[in-house]
Amino acid sequence: MARPIWTGNLSFGLLNVPVSLMSGTRGTDLSFRMLDARDRKPIRFERVNADTGEEVPWKDIVKAFEYDKGSYVVIEKEDIASAAPETHESVEIETFVDADAIDVRFFEKPYVLVPGKRAEKGYVLLRETLKKAKKIGVARVVIRTREYLSAVMPLGDALVLVLMRYPQELVDPGEYKLPGGKASAYRIAPKELAMATELVDSMASAWQPDDYHDEFRNRLSEIIRKRIKQKGKTTKVLEAADEVEEGTATNVVDFVALLQKSLGEKGGKTGKTAPRQTAKATAGKAPAKKAAKPRKSA
Repeated sequence: MARPIWTGNLSFGLLNVPVSLMSGTRGTDLSFRMLDARDRKPIRFERVNADTGEEVPWKDIVKAFEYDKGSYVVIEKEDIASAAPETHESVEIETFVDADAIDVRFFEKPYVLVPGKRAEKGYVLLRETLKKAKKIGVARVVIRTREYLSAVMPLGDALVLVLMRYPQELVDPGEYKLPGGKASAYRIAPKELAMATELVDSMASAWQPDDYHDEFRNRLSEIIRKRIKQKGKTTKVLEAADEVEEGTATNVVDFVALLQKSLGEKGGKTGKTAPRQTAKATAGKAPAKKAAKPRKSA
């Protein structure tokens, strides 16, 4: 059974709801070790002095900030402790905003808030109030020694806390060269827009997250299973496929033909589209050459 990250209070106004902060994600990445290719022994990384090459024990290591090339200021443990938030193990809601008011780029990592014993009433009160008002709470949450900006929102029977990024962490899209203005400025005809809309409608379906899987991880897991079965035999690391070569880009694109072909393949039917069948934009590039097949391992 999963253990809480901490058990504390969810506070809004003068109300405090005892809750446990639980992880809302599950790690699924495959973990690899680095081995010496000559004898398949693990490689050990050591902490060494950049000048002397001598190993440095943990007790002699300090944290420092490089404020200029080669110039450092040491930050003591007391400095970090003094900067840490005074409150611990709490979620303090500071304000409530419209549920659709926050740019999706601000949301980062989800957690689940679980009510403590005999705290169900306050928990459900906040959950149902947020649903009815269509609001989410903007809060400060302390995890270990770090304070984060977060959002508290209802999700079914749960209250979910999502860590948020600060504004300075986001890049303003305006820093990039983007095609602004109206569609007519790019010679997009009403017929093209209508056909593109029809294509989107024909590919529309209800969001079914279980339809999507990490296919790379699944394929790599299968390769690993085969390697384990072959353990003791001569094996070779799979060789990567040759890179796909792209053709020369062109600005001459028949959007109507592409849309008609896409609609023809869909047969004009609506309904769920398998993830692997999602249409990809091809405007601006000639078709890429087919990648060479990877060579079979011995």
